[in-house]
This record gives sequence, structure tokens and C-alpha cells, in this order.
Amino acid sequence: MPKMKSHGGISKKILVRNSGSTKIGHVGANHNSGKKPTDFNRKSRKGSVLSKGDAKRYRGLVK
Repeated sequence: MPKMKSHGGISKKILVRNSGSTKIGHVGANHNSGKKPTDFNRKSRKGSVLSKGDAKRYRGLVK
């Protein structure tokens, strides 16, 4: 059997850390930031951690 390819779309969006947790960018942080509150823009720079259920689904797609 050939090796499975990692999913290109998801591998650009999430980062699997050494500890095994999965980091993803914050929702709504890509554009139209001028309309949004400043505290929202500031918090969205940090990103967020995926839930355990979602991380389990995506871990097979990203190697």
C-alpha cells in the first residue's frame, strides 16, 4: 500500500504541537478587522486549541 498523503487544506490551518495538542487560528481573524473591536483583534492573534474530539479527527489527516 502507498503512504497516505496529509490533507493539504488542514495542514495549512492547524499545527500539532510536541505535547500532542492541536493549535488552530482564531475564527474571524483574517480580514475586515477594522470593523471588529480592538480586544477581539488582539485576542485573535493568539489562536486557540482544538477540542479533543476535533483534534482526534484531524490528527489522522496531518502527519
